[in-house]
Amino acid sequence: MEQIINTPKLSEFNSRKIRFWSFTAMFLLVFVHGYNLNINYLQPWTAPGEPISFTTFTEYFLANGIFRFRIPMLFIISGYLFAMHDYRPYGERTRKRLRTLFAPYLIWSSFGLLLTWLLELHPFTRDIVAGSHIVQIDETRMLLHDYKWYELAGRWILIPVPYQLWFIRVLLIYNIAYPAIRWCVGRRIGKWVFFGIAFLMWLSTAGFVLIEGEGLLFFSLGVWMQKNNYNIDQPARWLNPVWWGAGFFGLSVLKTFLAFKGELFLGGAVFPVITLMHKLVVISGLVTAWYGGNFLVRFFMEKQWFVRLSAFSFMIYAFHAPLVAYATYAVFTYTGHILGYRMLTFIFLPLAIIILSISLGALIRKLMPQFYGILTGGRGF
Repeated sequence: MEQIINTPKLSEFNSRKIRFWSFTAMFLLVFVHGYNLNINYLQPWTAPGEPISFTTFTEYFLANGIFRFRIPMLFIISGYLFAMHDYRPYGERTRKRLRTLFAPYLIWSSFGLLLTWLLELHPFTRDIVAGSHIVQIDETRMLLHDYKWYELAGRWILIPVPYQLWFIRVLLIYNIAYPAIRWCVGRRIGKWVFFGIAFLMWLSTAGFVLIEGEGLLFFSLGVWMQKNNYNIDQPARWLNPVWWGAGFFGLSVLKTFLAFKGELFLGGAVFPVITLMHKLVVISGLVTAWYGGNFLVRFFMEKQWFVRLSAFSFMIYAFHAPLVAYATYAVFTYTGHILGYRMLTFIFLPLAIIILSISLGALIRKLMPQFYGILTGGRGF
């Protein structure tokens, strides 16, 4: 007699919610990477390093505030969905992830290298690459043409020029390590030790190329939630999204203000303070978005145009960087004399790149569907 396997399934609404937030996360990611203040490498403790104004406050508030829950949410979703498929053999799932994660990772990393290499062949675009500091490797070597062969190999495999690919890299590692993660989160005492270590790594923003504190904590949390049948439909009383939403917005405003003015009041102590506030913003943002954003999911997922656009989440993710960084530097070269040029660039350049990503994806999917499937790991059909 053929064995019948009962497989866990998401509700239709949760499937739509995951698709909505996956697309929204990629949409907002382009704006985060379009952040264009003087110090534009964002960490939880980053201070803008320039006077407060409408432009600087707004960009920091968005890019290093309310938009920062996105990646933790994607890790939770990834862990939850991966844990749902335990009925499939581990080897089969691992081979599939090599096809759907590692192959696109290498392809898009190659695209970033090739794009940058070609830009370096022309004096004007070479200056753009150098000015963006994307591929700077030391104080004197600013271009890929200055790399040694093994440094190029490292850029291809470990630290891609399309810097957003770090998410795929660590997600693949966690997928491979899934049996160990599942074992850890399933132990009565061991899970507290494991989550304690993961929490401290996240709190300290520790990262070791192949293991990122943010990814480990939230991917593992997603696994734990699925294995314990955690209620992802209705929030517990202490997770009321109204109160968490108020905290989310208020903490984001306060953290932004302290990033500009905090040293006047707290001195050097402001940096651990805004780091802790950043972590609270992420947590409150997760609760607010997942449990409090259902009306957004219902509204947009009933629009056919939005559903069609959401199929191109991966194209937006893979294509937008380092293009957004190079384009920002190029635009600034020509628009620095225009009033409000930084805010205009922050708004319209990411939108233009998103439109370009979707258009390119639609074109490739129509003309070369098999190639599109390889580029996206089978996503977006």
